[in-house]
Amino acid sequence: MELNEFISAFAEQFDDTDSSEIQADTNYQELDEWSSLTSMAIIAFVKTAYNKEVTGKEIRSCETVEELYNLVASK
Repeated sequence: MELNEFISAFAEQFDDTDSSEIQADTNYQELDEWSSLTSMAIIAFVKTAYNKEVTGKEIRSCETVEELYNLVASK
C-alpha cells in the first residue's frame, strides 16, 4: 500500500469534492462533504480494499489523510 494510491482511492469516496482537493495533509473532516455517511463509506472502503477494519472512533482521531493512511498501514 502506497500513500498516493491510498489518497486516490480515499478521494473516490467523495461524490462532490474534486479529488485534486484531497492531499496527504488535507484535514478531511473539514471538507464540506464530510458526514457520518462518508465515514461509513471510508470504513467500507478500508475493509474492501485493504481487508482491514477501522472504527468510526479511529477515523475521528485522525485529522489528515496521511494520519488515516498510517493508521490503516499499521493494522
